[in-house]
Amino acid sequence: IHLAMENEQYLSELPEQAGYFKETRIVEFVFLLSEKWHLDQSTRYQAVELLERFMMKQVEQMCDNRGNAKGREQGQRSNWSSVRDQIANTFVLRLVSCIQLASKLSLHYSRVTMDTALKFLQSLKYSYTKQELLESELAVLNTLHFHINVSTPLAYVELLLEVLGYNGCLLPAKPLHELCVQLLDFCYLTRETIYDTLLKIAIENSTPSKLQIAKFLIVKEDFMLLAIGVISTGVFILSPGHWEQVVEHLNCITGITPQSILEFSYAVLRRILGSATP
Repeated sequence: IHLAMENEQYLSELPEQAGYFKETRIVEFVFLLSEKWHLDQSTRYQAVELLERFMMKQVEQMCDNRGNAKGREQGQRSNWSSVRDQIANTFVLRLVSCIQLASKLSLHYSRVTMDTALKFLQSLKYSYTKQELLESELAVLNTLHFHINVSTPLAYVELLLEVLGYNGCLLPAKPLHELCVQLLDFCYLTRETIYDTLLKIAIENSTPSKLQIAKFLIVKEDFMLLAIGVISTGVFILSPGHWEQVVEHLNCITGITPQSILEFSYAVLRRILGSATP
Protein backbone atom coordinates (compact mmCIF):
# COMPACT_ATOMS: atom_id res chain seq x y z
CA ILE A 1 0.00 0.00 0.00
CA HIS A 2 2.85 2.35 0.87
CA LEU A 3 4.60 1.69 -2.46
CA ALA A 4 1.35 2.17 -4.37
CA MET A 5 0.75 5.53 -2.66
CA GLU A 6 4.33 6.61 -3.30
CA ASN A 7 3.96 5.66 -6.97
CA GLU A 8 0.69 7.58 -7.31
CA GLN A 9 2.22 10.64 -5.63
CA TYR A 10 5.18 10.59 -8.03
CA LEU A 11 2.91 10.24 -11.07
CA SER A 12 0.68 13.10 -9.90
CA GLU A 13 3.68 15.47 -9.82
CA LEU A 14 5.31 14.25 -13.03
CA PRO A 15 7.14 16.96 -15.01
CA GLU A 16 6.52 17.11 -18.74
CA GLN A 17 10.12 16.15 -19.55
CA ALA A 18 10.26 13.12 -17.23
CA GLY A 19 12.33 10.26 -18.61
CA TYR A 20 14.55 12.49 -20.74
CA PHE A 21 17.68 11.44 -18.82
CA LYS A 22 16.87 7.73 -18.99
CA GLU A 23 18.01 7.29 -22.56
CA THR A 24 19.91 4.08 -23.31
CA ARG A 25 23.44 5.52 -23.36
CA ILE A 26 23.02 7.10 -19.93
CA VAL A 27 21.45 3.99 -18.36
CA GLU A 28 24.15 1.79 -19.90
CA PHE A 29 26.86 4.07 -18.49
CA VAL A 30 25.36 3.83 -14.99
CA PHE A 31 24.91 0.06 -15.21
CA LEU A 32 28.45 -0.57 -16.47
CA LEU A 33 30.00 1.68 -13.85
CA SER A 34 27.95 0.03 -11.09
CA GLU A 35 29.15 -3.35 -12.34
CA LYS A 36 32.75 -2.14 -12.42
CA TRP A 37 32.44 -1.06 -8.78
CA HIS A 38 30.66 -4.32 -7.76
CA LEU A 39 27.54 -2.55 -6.51
CA ASP A 40 24.34 -4.42 -5.72
CA GLN A 41 21.36 -4.63 -8.05
CA SER A 42 19.23 -1.98 -6.38
CA THR A 43 22.02 0.61 -6.45
CA ARG A 44 22.13 0.93 -10.23
CA TYR A 45 18.37 1.58 -10.44
CA GLN A 46 18.58 4.03 -7.56
CA ALA A 47 21.42 5.87 -9.32
CA VAL A 48 19.44 6.14 -12.56
CA GLU A 49 16.39 7.50 -10.75
CA LEU A 50 18.48 9.96 -8.69
CA LEU A 51 20.23 11.23 -11.80
CA GLU A 52 16.93 11.62 -13.65
CA ARG A 53 15.25 13.54 -10.82
CA PHE A 54 18.29 15.70 -10.12
CA MET A 55 18.85 16.62 -13.76
CA MET A 56 15.18 17.52 -14.29
CA LYS A 57 15.21 19.87 -11.30
CA GLN A 58 18.58 21.34 -12.26
CA VAL A 59 17.47 22.07 -15.82
CA GLU A 60 14.24 23.61 -14.53
CA GLN A 61 16.10 25.85 -12.09
CA MET A 62 18.68 26.93 -14.66
CA CYS A 63 16.04 27.73 -17.28
CA ASP A 64 13.97 29.66 -14.73
CA ASN A 65 16.99 31.72 -13.69
CA ARG A 66 17.89 32.55 -17.28
CA GLY A 67 14.32 33.13 -18.37
CA ASN A 68 13.35 35.66 -15.73
CA ALA A 69 14.14 38.51 -18.08
CA LYS A 70 12.34 37.61 -21.30
CA GLY A 71 14.37 38.41 -24.36
CA ARG A 72 14.12 37.97 -28.06
CA GLU A 73 13.99 34.56 -29.64
CA GLN A 74 17.70 34.66 -30.46
CA GLY A 75 18.51 35.51 -26.84
CA GLN A 76 16.36 32.64 -25.62
CA ARG A 77 18.19 30.26 -27.95
CA SER A 78 21.46 31.58 -26.58
CA ASN A 79 20.24 31.03 -23.04
CA TRP A 80 19.28 27.42 -23.79
CA SER A 81 22.63 26.85 -25.49
CA SER A 82 24.37 28.15 -22.37
CA VAL A 83 22.26 25.87 -20.14
CA ARG A 84 23.03 22.88 -22.37
CA ASP A 85 26.76 23.59 -22.29
CA GLN A 86 26.76 23.94 -18.51
CA ILE A 87 24.91 20.62 -18.14
CA ALA A 88 27.26 18.86 -20.55
CA ASN A 89 30.37 20.16 -18.77
CA THR A 90 29.38 18.64 -15.41
CA PHE A 91 27.23 15.69 -16.51
CA VAL A 92 29.74 12.88 -15.90
CA LEU A 93 30.62 14.35 -12.51
CA ARG A 94 26.94 14.49 -11.52
CA LEU A 95 26.41 10.93 -12.77
CA VAL A 96 29.28 9.67 -10.60
CA SER A 97 27.91 11.60 -7.61
CA CYS A 98 24.50 9.96 -8.04
CA ILE A 99 26.12 6.52 -8.07
CA GLN A 100 28.11 7.45 -4.96
CA LEU A 101 24.97 8.57 -3.13
CA ALA A 102 23.04 5.48 -4.23
CA SER A 103 25.85 3.25 -2.96
CA LYS A 104 25.64 4.93 0.46
CA LEU A 105 21.96 4.00 0.69
CA SER A 106 22.78 0.30 0.35
CA LEU A 107 23.40 -1.38 3.69
CA HIS A 108 24.83 -4.61 2.31
CA TYR A 109 27.64 -3.44 0.03
CA SER A 110 30.66 -1.16 0.24
CA ARG A 111 30.09 2.43 -0.75
CA VAL A 112 31.96 4.13 -3.57
CA THR A 113 34.77 6.09 -1.90
CA MET A 114 36.14 9.46 -2.97
CA ASP A 115 39.39 7.83 -4.08
CA THR A 116 37.57 5.30 -6.25
CA ALA A 117 35.43 7.98 -7.87
CA LEU A 118 38.38 10.31 -8.46
CA LYS A 119 40.48 7.53 -9.96
CA PHE A 120 37.71 6.79 -12.44
CA LEU A 121 37.20 10.45 -13.37
CA GLN A 122 40.95 10.87 -13.84
CA SER A 123 40.97 7.87 -16.18
CA LEU A 124 38.57 9.90 -18.36
CA LYS A 125 41.00 12.86 -18.26
CA TYR A 126 38.95 14.93 -15.81
CA SER A 127 40.94 16.85 -13.19
CA TYR A 128 38.40 17.16 -10.39
CA THR A 129 39.54 17.44 -6.77
CA LYS A 130 38.06 15.77 -3.70
CA GLN A 131 36.56 19.10 -2.73
CA GLU A 132 34.80 19.41 -6.10
CA LEU A 133 33.53 15.85 -5.80
CA LEU A 134 32.15 16.58 -2.33
CA GLU A 135 30.54 19.79 -3.59
CA SER A 136 28.93 17.83 -6.43
CA GLU A 137 27.35 15.39 -3.97
CA LEU A 138 26.07 18.32 -1.92
CA ALA A 139 24.66 19.93 -5.08
CA VAL A 140 22.64 16.78 -5.81
CA LEU A 141 21.44 16.57 -2.19
CA ASN A 142 20.46 20.24 -2.01
CA THR A 143 18.68 20.20 -5.37
CA LEU A 144 16.65 17.15 -4.30
CA HIS A 145 16.14 18.60 -0.80
CA PHE A 146 17.86 15.48 0.57
CA HIS A 147 14.96 13.28 -0.65
CA ILE A 148 17.18 10.64 -2.23
CA ASN A 149 15.89 7.38 -0.76
CA VAL A 150 13.39 6.78 -3.57
CA SER A 151 11.86 3.36 -4.17
CA THR A 152 13.03 1.74 -7.39
CA PRO A 153 11.10 -0.62 -9.68
CA LEU A 154 13.20 -3.46 -8.22
CA ALA A 155 11.61 -2.84 -4.80
CA TYR A 156 8.17 -3.17 -6.43
CA VAL A 157 9.20 -6.40 -8.19
CA GLU A 158 10.60 -7.99 -5.02
CA LEU A 159 7.64 -7.03 -2.86
CA LEU A 160 5.12 -8.28 -5.42
CA LEU A 161 7.01 -11.58 -5.70
CA GLU A 162 6.77 -11.94 -1.91
CA VAL A 163 3.04 -11.25 -1.99
CA LEU A 164 2.55 -13.81 -4.78
CA GLY A 165 4.39 -16.40 -2.68
CA TYR A 166 2.33 -15.51 0.39
CA ASN A 167 -0.85 -15.87 -1.68
CA GLY A 168 0.10 -19.43 -2.59
CA CYS A 169 1.49 -19.09 -6.12
CA LEU A 170 3.91 -22.02 -6.45
CA LEU A 171 6.69 -20.37 -8.41
CA PRO A 172 10.44 -21.10 -8.58
CA ALA A 173 11.41 -18.16 -6.36
CA LYS A 174 15.16 -17.81 -6.94
CA PRO A 175 15.23 -18.44 -10.74
CA LEU A 176 12.21 -16.14 -11.19
CA HIS A 177 13.83 -13.35 -9.17
CA GLU A 178 17.04 -13.63 -11.21
CA LEU A 179 15.10 -13.58 -14.48
CA CYS A 180 13.03 -10.58 -13.33
CA VAL A 181 16.21 -8.61 -12.59
CA GLN A 182 17.52 -9.42 -16.07
CA LEU A 183 14.20 -8.37 -17.60
CA LEU A 184 14.19 -5.15 -15.57
CA ASP A 185 17.68 -4.35 -16.87
CA PHE A 186 16.40 -5.08 -20.37
CA CYS A 187 13.40 -2.77 -19.92
CA TYR A 188 15.67 0.06 -18.75
CA LEU A 189 18.07 -0.42 -21.66
CA THR A 190 15.38 -0.74 -24.35
CA ARG A 191 12.88 1.59 -22.72
CA GLU A 192 11.93 3.66 -25.78
CA THR A 193 11.26 0.69 -28.05
CA ILE A 194 9.15 -1.18 -25.48
CA TYR A 195 6.99 1.81 -24.57
CA ASP A 196 6.67 2.86 -28.21
CA THR A 197 5.22 -0.60 -28.95
CA LEU A 198 2.97 -0.36 -25.90
CA LEU A 199 1.64 3.06 -26.96
CA LYS A 200 0.83 1.86 -30.47
CA ILE A 201 -1.02 -1.15 -29.02
CA ALA A 202 -2.97 1.09 -26.64
CA ILE A 203 -4.12 3.57 -29.30
CA GLU A 204 -4.38 0.95 -32.07
CA ASN A 205 -2.45 3.25 -34.37
CA SER A 206 1.14 3.16 -35.63
CA THR A 207 1.46 6.97 -35.76
CA PRO A 208 0.58 8.49 -32.36
CA SER A 209 -0.01 12.23 -32.14
CA LYS A 210 2.05 14.56 -29.95
CA LEU A 211 -0.85 14.78 -27.50
CA GLN A 212 -1.10 10.99 -27.24
CA ILE A 213 2.66 10.75 -26.65
CA ALA A 214 2.45 13.42 -23.93
CA LYS A 215 -0.47 11.69 -22.19
CA PHE A 216 1.35 8.36 -22.36
CA LEU A 217 4.20 9.72 -20.23
CA ILE A 218 2.36 8.70 -17.04
CA VAL A 219 2.40 5.09 -18.29
CA LYS A 220 6.14 5.22 -19.02
CA GLU A 221 6.90 6.40 -15.49
CA ASP A 222 4.55 3.99 -13.67
CA PHE A 223 6.81 1.79 -11.51
CA MET A 224 3.95 -0.50 -10.49
CA LEU A 225 3.06 -1.25 -14.11
CA LEU A 226 6.72 -1.86 -14.94
CA ALA A 227 7.10 -4.25 -12.01
CA ILE A 228 4.04 -6.36 -12.79
CA GLY A 229 4.95 -6.36 -16.49
CA VAL A 230 8.40 -7.71 -15.64
CA ILE A 231 6.97 -10.40 -13.34
CA SER A 232 4.33 -11.41 -15.86
CA THR A 233 6.94 -11.73 -18.62
CA GLY A 234 9.27 -13.67 -16.32
CA VAL A 235 6.55 -16.16 -15.39
CA PHE A 236 5.52 -16.54 -19.05
CA ILE A 237 9.11 -17.44 -19.97
CA LEU A 238 9.97 -19.58 -16.94
CA SER A 239 6.68 -21.20 -15.92
CA PRO A 240 4.00 -20.59 -18.59
CA GLY A 241 1.58 -23.03 -16.92
CA HIS A 242 1.24 -20.60 -13.99
CA TRP A 243 0.98 -17.46 -16.12
CA GLU A 244 -2.81 -16.99 -16.08
CA GLN A 245 -2.95 -17.57 -12.32
CA VAL A 246 -0.17 -15.03 -11.73
CA VAL A 247 -1.85 -12.41 -13.94
CA GLU A 248 -5.09 -12.89 -11.99
CA HIS A 249 -3.25 -12.45 -8.69
CA LEU A 250 -1.39 -9.37 -9.95
CA ASN A 251 -4.69 -7.86 -11.04
CA CYS A 252 -6.20 -8.47 -7.58
CA ILE A 253 -3.14 -7.05 -5.80
CA THR A 254 -2.63 -3.89 -7.88
CA GLY A 255 -5.92 -3.27 -9.69
CA ILE A 256 -4.10 -3.12 -13.02
CA THR A 257 -6.20 -4.92 -15.64
CA PRO A 258 -5.18 -8.29 -17.12
CA GLN A 259 -5.31 -6.65 -20.57
CA SER A 260 -2.72 -4.03 -19.55
CA ILE A 261 -0.49 -6.74 -18.06
CA LEU A 262 -0.82 -8.82 -21.24
CA GLU A 263 0.02 -5.84 -23.46
CA PHE A 264 3.12 -4.97 -21.45
CA SER A 265 4.39 -8.57 -21.60
CA TYR A 266 3.72 -8.63 -25.34
CA ALA A 267 5.76 -5.43 -25.85
CA VAL A 268 8.70 -6.85 -23.86
CA LEU A 269 8.62 -10.25 -25.59
CA ARG A 270 8.36 -8.59 -28.98
CA ARG A 271 11.51 -6.59 -28.23
CA ILE A 272 13.34 -9.68 -26.93
CA LEU A 273 12.47 -11.80 -29.96
CA GLY A 274 12.66 -9.01 -32.51
CA SER A 275 9.37 -10.24 -33.94
CA ALA A 276 5.84 -8.95 -34.25
CA THR A 277 4.41 -12.30 -33.08
CA PRO A 278 6.10 -13.56 -29.86
